[in-house]
Amino acid sequence: MGELPFSVPAALHPDHLWIWRKSVYVDENQRTWLPISIKTEDSLRVLLRQEDIPRGEAMRPSQLPPSPLPLMWQLYPGRRYRGSDSSFWRIVFHIEFSGVEDLLLEKLPDPES
Repeated sequence: MGELPFSVPAALHPDHLWIWRKSVYVDENQRTWLPISIKTEDSLRVLLRQEDIPRGEAMRPSQLPPSPLPLMWQLYPGRRYRGSDSSFWRIVFHIEFSGVEDLLLEKLPDPES
């Protein structure tokens, strides 16, 4: 039987993802991640694709346009991230397919809602 073209990455989930500039996050290993926001009626998801791109100059938060995504995510126990805005995001999947690493996060409802 042949090998499947996708796998769970050998590396663990990024511990932190920081905004670097518009549409570019950087993890603790200096890898760049490009976000694609997916908004539905009941949820907000973001697909983060790890691609090695030139980072360019870092931007200050005040220079960035408004975004529904937090400026930083930190890995928490229970397969989730906590955003710098105190939001929680569930890890839906983290796979590698044909050498491309994808991390899909889904924003969890605010417990006060």
